[in-house]
Amino acid sequence: MKEKVVVAFSGGLDTSFCVTYFIREKKYEVHSVFVDTGGFDEKQIKQIEERAYTLGVNHHKTVDVSQRYYQQCIRYLVFGNMLRNKSYPMSVSSERTFQALAVLEYARENDITILAHGSTGAGNDQVRFDMIFYILAPEMTILAPVRDLGISREDEKKYLEESGADVTFPDYEYSLNQGLWGTSVGGRETLTSHLGLPDHAYPGQLESKDEMNIEIEFQQGEITGGIEAIKNLQKVGSAYAIGRGIHVGETIIGIKGRVGFEAPSPMMIIKAHQELEKHVLSKWQIYWKDQLSEWYGMMLHEGHYLDPVMRNIETFLEQSQKTVNGKVFMKLRPYSFAIEGISSDYDLMQASKARYGEMTMGWTGEDVKGFTKILSNPMKIYYSVNKK
Repeated sequence: MKEKVVVAFSGGLDTSFCVTYFIREKKYEVHSVFVDTGGFDEKQIKQIEERAYTLGVNHHKTVDVSQRYYQQCIRYLVFGNMLRNKSYPMSVSSERTFQALAVLEYARENDITILAHGSTGAGNDQVRFDMIFYILAPEMTILAPVRDLGISREDEKKYLEESGADVTFPDYEYSLNQGLWGTSVGGRETLTSHLGLPDHAYPGQLESKDEMNIEIEFQQGEITGGIEAIKNLQKVGSAYAIGRGIHVGETIIGIKGRVGFEAPSPMMIIKAHQELEKHVLSKWQIYWKDQLSEWYGMMLHEGHYLDPVMRNIETFLEQSQKTVNGKVFMKLRPYSFAIEGISSDYDLMQASKARYGEMTMGWTGEDVKGFTKILSNPMKIYYSVNKK
């Protein structure tokens, strides 16, 4: 009886190599699982399934985890206004945990004890997949042939050709990794420190040139419409070529990494949410939320989603959203967007009896003079001693 292996399958070169290698060299019964986090349409999903069976898998399954991914991750990224290094909405890194969990669940349901993924030995994903598997299934075997064999992409292509696999992998100039929360873009430019990506590298191309006004509504911090709203904003923003950028940051294994991204929906949602919070949350709510959000994003990026402190931070973030209700008004232009303002019943600016720079009925000038005198007293004492 053949041993069974389940492969986290994307249909790309690396995972296609894994499937073929397991069939030819290991004589395994191969099960492939494609985990859709919400970024694929039915045609693309069908093509991935057809590729898996063309390669010779015994069984293929598509698992839709988009709702789980949204409820257990994206919501908290929005609550925390999470942009890694203040620029990148974690479009791909946030998905990997949920893909690994789905593959592990399939393995358990089908009595499979060998787990496999197509990660290379130089990136973050190998750690993210392995950590989930090591923590939740220490009794299982983890295989990553591309990493373990140290094989190059050219060698993978050659191996597939020699195996007679009826699949082709054109030499695309750019590699794309798409999901509900945006698309990453890799190419020769992202391997340098000084080159930007050309327009044609991005999946969305400029189609709309006239300014457009839109509204984004939130209820307790969540965008009204959930996943469908995210997808709709993705289409609208992509037509304006909004949400492009190049992220530079630390990899889990300690080297610098650079990747392009196109994430119109996440960028618009996070910036709109942040603007609404400026109006409805207190100074210290915003301050402490920023601190915890930074930790949340870093730990998610580095594969620590299962750490119990993540649930603690999520509780704080969710509780902070009770008054984050209202609409944000935004203007879209080619390659950019601008926030015009907000409307909320919880707007602290409108609730105040004062108008910045104009007038107040909440205190007198004498009150301010006394307040300022007390506020400055500690530093007055310090400088009376440290005169220089």
